[in-house]
Amino acid sequence: MRIFGKGFNFSQDGPGNRLVYHLSGCNMSCIWCSNPEGMAATAGKVYDIRDILAEAVSCKPMFFGGGGVTFTGGEATLQHKELLSLLGALKEEGIHTAIETNGTLEALPELLPYIDYLIMDFKHYDSERLREFTGIGNEVIKRNFEKICSSGRQAHIRIPVIGGVNADGAREFAEYFASHNTEAVVFELLPYHEYGRDKWKSEYKMKGGFVTEQTLQSFREAFTEVGLKLVKT
Repeated sequence: MRIFGKGFNFSQDGPGNRLVYHLSGCNMSCIWCSNPEGMAATAGKVYDIRDILAEAVSCKPMFFGGGGVTFTGGEATLQHKELLSLLGALKEEGIHTAIETNGTLEALPELLPYIDYLIMDFKHYDSERLREFTGIGNEVIKRNFEKICSSGRQAHIRIPVIGGVNADGAREFAEYFASHNTEAVVFELLPYHEYGRDKWKSEYKMKGGFVTEQTLQSFREAFTEVGLKLVKT
């Protein structure tokens, strides 16, 4: 398994104190990416999954507050074969598992039985607009979201709210989500930031991404009006 970063974080990448692994490679090319150093599949270092498992087991005393291990990226599911094996081994050890994903992997449902806490981005309701900014449409993302909803399993959906990209779509997002069974789903709004800007070795192309409190409030109102549950981490 190739990893470009790891460390502990509390409540930002799933519940409790978590050991977070950043897996290398991403199939999206978001121009606002905060981890551009992990986009390339060759970024980072290759680890034996047995060593990762041993490290996680040794860290069990640190998993307080319902914590555990989180796999993020890049896009963690691109290494789905290794991830499937490791997730299964972690579950056998009684370690809580979480994953952060862009939802574009057809095989995501194969991983779900081994994931205790699923965090999935939903960057745009319009496939062509998403493709314009990330290089990938949302057809698979929607199919995965709809499978999750129909199964009734837990999911934490994150919507990055970005000026010039999707910030004018509060109603459209809310209407799409509300057309499915979201009883076990929570939603989180992530206002645009530039925390990763200085990591870019090439030109940072995102312009005008910051959003106002009024824009965020329009999302909150649209979501609550249709009964969607909002959270903040």
